[in-house]
Amino acid sequence: EILGLKCYKSVLEVPESIDLAVVVVPARLVPNVINELSIKGVKAAVIISGGFRETGTQEGLRLEEELKFRARESGVRVLGPNCQGVNNPHVGLCASWPLIKTKGPLSIISQSGTIAAAFELWAEEEGIGVSKMAALGNKIDVDETDLLEYLREDADTKSIAMYIESVKDGRRFLKVATETSLVKPVVVLKSGRTPSGVRAVASHTGSLAGSYAIYYSAFRKAGIAVADTIEELYDMAKGLALLPRTYGDRVQIVTSSGGSGIVSVDYAEMLGLRLANLDDSSKESLRSELPSHCIVGNPLDLTGDADASRYDKVLRVLAKDPNIDIVLTIFGDPIPNASEVVKRWFNSGKTIVPVYIGGGSVEVVERRKMHESRIPTFKTPERAVKVVKALVDYTRFLKIHQVL
Repeated sequence: EILGLKCYKSVLEVPESIDLAVVVVPARLVPNVINELSIKGVKAAVIISGGFRETGTQEGLRLEEELKFRARESGVRVLGPNCQGVNNPHVGLCASWPLIKTKGPLSIISQSGTIAAAFELWAEEEGIGVSKMAALGNKIDVDETDLLEYLREDADTKSIAMYIESVKDGRRFLKVATETSLVKPVVVLKSGRTPSGVRAVASHTGSLAGSYAIYYSAFRKAGIAVADTIEELYDMAKGLALLPRTYGDRVQIVTSSGGSGIVSVDYAEMLGLRLANLDDSSKESLRSELPSHCIVGNPLDLTGDADASRYDKVLRVLAKDPNIDIVLTIFGDPIPNASEVVKRWFNSGKTIVPVYIGGGSVEVVERRKMHESRIPTFKTPERAVKVVKALVDYTRFLKIHQVL
């Protein structure tokens, strides 16, 4: 026994039927385990074990080819080898680590176990949760396109994040990715973007990274949001899953932090976003509602003495402004009840994108309340602006394909 659970010398000794096998034995034993699984009638296996093609050795290559042959001959579908497994909190399945319990809308397909784990833990910590996680490893059988096709039909998944080092079948991937993007957003972080990165990919999973310029063009054509960092991969997946669709690209920035507002304006313009021009009636209403030291423009600076009620007054006016599509709402310093204001206006017809920065313990509480209400918040203006850009691009893709 191990931790009170009965052990067997072979899977053939297990009396019950088995839906899924998780294989964690030395690489040299894995091909024979696949044979035994076939005899037992097991249809699917997740192979955690490493020691195959990724080692760059002749023995590793030989073992992987043997494993491919055994899997093909036996009919056992294989995820891996050299992978971190799968998670599905919606059915209580954790054939991986860490243990994720919070059910949510975000799914991730990853060739890196640690990147997948970080993504899941961020979603867990923020109370947003995970739908599915699948680590690809060396993908001798099930690949990124198979999983993308599955997640496209998964009702619990609202956005799909992917960390990939290579694509097995480019033509099929592009077709499935385009079809998926028309149903739900897909975000990709592709590594192997530099000569050194290409070499590192080969030693990680034994993959050929290919030309990043070609990948990038293909991703954009398929409507995929392209992330440059792990942080962006998570932010974009979160934002695209939870933010209301925007029907335009005119961005108004509201802030209690002048500096954060200016940073937002700079970054928005650098990314090619359009800054909104407040309607004359909005300007008039705001000047009558706000203290004289507030700056009515874009950014709309409520200054450091702003409280939740001041934001509430502003969002009430902006909700009616025909010149605005998106409101980047920056809460600087501790502002209690910020979550209540955002919840009140989140479905106002404008896309409200909250940022909370420099708020200490109050920020932690308010961010948690927003996430519990399925409202995504971001820790810096730059992160939020990047998500806004992804949202605008995705909306444009849907319009081109006449989905919106």
